[in-house]
Amino acid sequence: MRYTWLLLLLLFTSWAVAQNRVTLKQADQLIGGVKDGERFDRVIGNVIFEQNKTTIYCDSALFFRSKNSVEAFGHVRILEGDSVTITSSRAEYNGNTRMAKLRTNVVFTKLAMATLYTDYLDFDRVKNEAYYFNKGRLVDSINVLTSNKGYYQVNSNVASFKKDVVVVNPDYNMKSDSLQYNSRTKIIYFRTETTVVDKEGNTFVYEGGEYDTRSQQSDIKQGQAESQSYTLTGNKIKLDDLRKFYTVKGNVVMTHKEENLVIYGDDAFFDKRKNIAKVFNNAWLTRVTDEGDTLFMSADTLVSIDSEDPAKKRLLAYKNVKIFKKDIQGLADSLEYRQADSIMFLYRAPALWTAGNQMTADTISMLIENNTISKIFLTVNAFVISTDTLKNFNQIKGRKMTALFRKNQLHQVNVEGNGESIYFALEDKTNLLMGMNKIICSNIIIRFKDARVNNLSFYVRPEADFIPPHELKKDDMLLRGFHWKIDVRPTRKDVVKKADPLPPARAERTRL
Repeated sequence: MRYTWLLLLLLFTSWAVAQNRVTLKQADQLIGGVKDGERFDRVIGNVIFEQNKTTIYCDSALFFRSKNSVEAFGHVRILEGDSVTITSSRAEYNGNTRMAKLRTNVVFTKLAMATLYTDYLDFDRVKNEAYYFNKGRLVDSINVLTSNKGYYQVNSNVASFKKDVVVVNPDYNMKSDSLQYNSRTKIIYFRTETTVVDKEGNTFVYEGGEYDTRSQQSDIKQGQAESQSYTLTGNKIKLDDLRKFYTVKGNVVMTHKEENLVIYGDDAFFDKRKNIAKVFNNAWLTRVTDEGDTLFMSADTLVSIDSEDPAKKRLLAYKNVKIFKKDIQGLADSLEYRQADSIMFLYRAPALWTAGNQMTADTISMLIENNTISKIFLTVNAFVISTDTLKNFNQIKGRKMTALFRKNQLHQVNVEGNGESIYFALEDKTNLLMGMNKIICSNIIIRFKDARVNNLSFYVRPEADFIPPHELKKDDMLLRGFHWKIDVRPTRKDVVKKADPLPPARAERTRL
């Protein structure tokens, strides 16, 4: 029994050795020789070597039988089974380590999936991995990928590219320091920061994730998208290039370049065909004025509408709109900002506060000039309330009002139509209440000093009553429609959802 096992072991060892040997199958001519003290066979013409499933073709070769190695020259072609074909000008093959080193005009082909071009390629048959260095180019039916060095896993069809990676596609170009590509699934995996420029000139920066080049869909872990008008960053970005529809989740930052505007939120989407970007869930924005002050605004949803026609560009905010700036605060159900004429509209029960003044109307619009508010228009049921030093409510109402600003302070209010006013007169030196003026007049001009009422002018048949302090009744001290909303006046904490944001210039460059 012992001898039987020994015989089987010897037979298996002999078979294993035979399987590991490189054999010369064909050559037109064979000449013996010695190189560096090592005997070799020089074979010429229609040369064929074999080792298991590997076949080597060449014009001539040096065959070192004792080292089980081959140096092949001229029209070298290596076949690995029925899936891999490699051609080159010359090659070295070690049958013991099963390592092939191919040089000059190397072409590596895996079935019909991908072709790799380089001048320096090492092919490890044990690992079934091809490694190239000193530049290479992978080409398939969709993409062309070049890099300084890379690996190609034959079994998994995954190529890893390192150093100065460039991907060229009819729809985009990519640049990266490292990425992977599956030549079977046509999926690109981003391993380091990758910059993508599409055919329309839009730029995307990906920190990680994957992109399916066939379906043109991606799932990006972190990244940035940039168009001519704005930049968009987030923790996770999904792109559907066929539909031109992109979604962003987590720490969304959208920077509008022309308007010096940054929008923040938890979620966003960008419809490229319609040029609409929407940010929602904890949405808020910042806008820096020319004076260095910052306007903050929050809403349930913020929408940016871009267009080649300036008249169609819009910024929309709806549901629970809140505005905070050092010199003005506001509330509304919805808001619209028209970039072409720099006018901001507040709809549905809007209210604005400046210092001790409150402005309300059915609709309020603000004219923004040089990145600061210059005029406010109150339309239908316009009502302005201001407090004096004794906390009395001075009130003006009318059909339409225009508030004028000077140096970021309320300077004058013009009332046009159905004007009514209550104004409390105070003694100049003692500041004691002298009485209350109640005036009905079509048009009124109210002038302010240090953000408080200074004097009033009345036009077109004014009707005035002066009521001394002892005759004042509570019902006489308020105009119809009076509603003091100071308890809902937004603070900075009400509007800014997170810690102080980065300035817009830095936010554009941030990779979240």
